[in-house]
Amino acid sequence: MDRNQLIGILLILAMLVGYQFLVPKPEQTEQPAQTTKVTKPSASSATSDRPQTLDSAAARALYGDFAGVSTGQERDIVLENKDVKVTFSTLGGRVKEVLLKNYKTFDGKPLLLIDSRRNQTVLELPTSRGKVDLHKLYYQTGAQSGSVTGGATQVAFRAEVAPGQAVEQVYSLPAEGFTIDYDLRLNGLTNVGNGDVRFFWQDRMEQFENDLKNNRLAATVNYLTAGEEFDHLAETESSDEVTVEEPVKWFSIKHKYFLASFITKNAPLNKANFRTLVDPADSLTVKTAVADVSLPMADLKSGKGQYRFYYGPNDFQVIKEGIAPEFDRNVYLGYSILKPINKYFFVPVFNLLEKFISNYGILIVLLVVFVKLLLTPLTYKSYVSMAKMRVLAPELAEIREKVGDDMAKQQQEQMKLYQQVGVSPLSGCVPVLATMPILLALFQLFPNLIELRGKSFLWAPDLSTYDAFLQFPLAIPFLGNHLSLFTVLMTISSIAYAYYNNQTTPQQPGPVNMKALSYIFPVMFMFVLNSFPAGLTWYYFVSNVVTIAQQQLIRRFVDEDKIRLVLDENKKKFASGEGKKSKFQSYIQKQLAAAEEARKQAEEAQRNLEKRGKKK
Repeated sequence: MDRNQLIGILLILAMLVGYQFLVPKPEQTEQPAQTTKVTKPSASSATSDRPQTLDSAAARALYGDFAGVSTGQERDIVLENKDVKVTFSTLGGRVKEVLLKNYKTFDGKPLLLIDSRRNQTVLELPTSRGKVDLHKLYYQTGAQSGSVTGGATQVAFRAEVAPGQAVEQVYSLPAEGFTIDYDLRLNGLTNVGNGDVRFFWQDRMEQFENDLKNNRLAATVNYLTAGEEFDHLAETESSDEVTVEEPVKWFSIKHKYFLASFITKNAPLNKANFRTLVDPADSLTVKTAVADVSLPMADLKSGKGQYRFYYGPNDFQVIKEGIAPEFDRNVYLGYSILKPINKYFFVPVFNLLEKFISNYGILIVLLVVFVKLLLTPLTYKSYVSMAKMRVLAPELAEIREKVGDDMAKQQQEQMKLYQQVGVSPLSGCVPVLATMPILLALFQLFPNLIELRGKSFLWAPDLSTYDAFLQFPLAIPFLGNHLSLFTVLMTISSIAYAYYNNQTTPQQPGPVNMKALSYIFPVMFMFVLNSFPAGLTWYYFVSNVVTIAQQQLIRRFVDEDKIRLVLDENKKKFASGEGKKSKFQSYIQKQLAAAEEARKQAEEAQRNLEKRGKKK
């Protein structure tokens, strides 16, 4: 296998991987498109909309024992730590708004992960007279707005239904971080039903990144079952729905780079149903995510209704421990065979480098150099193997002239030559193929690195998305409405790399012109990667440039004349029987013997057929 064939194989493999990113993942089943109109869950009149003020008779009719807390005055309690600003409301005793203080939207606006205009929650309690939405009741609290500077600060909301009977919701916000501990207690309530409490959460997800299509592909609902099985709804531009048969430990409404999650500390959630709904005509909403779960009534009565919210970045370093079991799986680090490379190598190295390098474009350059240095032994071995093939090129050409177009005979004679000189044509491919997992791991890592979000470099304002160097008035097929300059540079460097290899590698016979394909594939990849993160295409561009420079340097240390002498010596030893056969040589000898035997049998069969024909 020569270098041109290798380039073709690598590019074909990379195209297959790229294709996986452009279609639904195989384990997901794309559901038929559904309407995106989502209404509050059906319930009795106790959960229906009501006027602002009710007389006592009307309130009693609608809310039964909860009539006394069905009216009141709404008041906001605002708490903030160094990372988040959370607004709680006495109407519902709920989280009304969450502002991530260290992040902005793609157009520079404050990033409101939870917004009362776009978020709706229902906490539906079964009672003897119907269902009551606890998020429509008015709660009392002694908490005041302020900043959290010490340990965790608690906000307690209490709705007293009758003497000794109350609903309590307690939130604890730490001095830093994105988690909010949440306790829900039903203290002494007597007229509750036997069913579980229904928690309904609808989020009309706002666009936080510049690419709406890519946002829709990434937006989903992730969840972990009680059996530690992680799953998610389809990451497509279509709607999807699943009813989970097993209890659920946690679920996350996932934007491309942010999470809004609900986590259980004790008993898992029952009867979980998750949906994502898409309206292609709505350019203001990425997707509408719906979570419909049940909270065990027994836990709420016994004081074990302990939960946790996470409102924050989908950052592996932030969520990898201390929040919930397997919570770091919200960050997609690639297929199972590639995930360890990203989890235990690239992510730690990336985070180590960013402690010293503030410019992420330069950081990527250093990452390329570091990886290339680690792979230098493999690169050197591959180059030496290809140099041996170049030295043998004249003899291989003689074989082709000698046997003509008989490809089987040509292959057989080439294998004999390899055996005589002690060269394996695959030895140059194996070291390079060993680097393929690294290229594929990066291909899957960069689109999920929040560290690149909002980081500018050269003309690119954000390395986590494409750099739209040129904008087109109309979308061009396979390219879109923009042209990424980093992708163009990557394509040019790939063509230059192919040209460099083609100058040093002789053309191999066959129906496919591999040299021509080595120029065609980079152009095809330009269309595939044009909408990928600028950080990824910048990495590939730098990698191509460093690889060419690395091979030029290695070339200075490889003397092809010495290689020629070594191969000639091997051939002499083989002829005299002095040379020690390697495993590869023994394998070739067996294959040649088998091929020769097959050839003799074919010739014998042909002669027998000819004899039978003459007799007739």
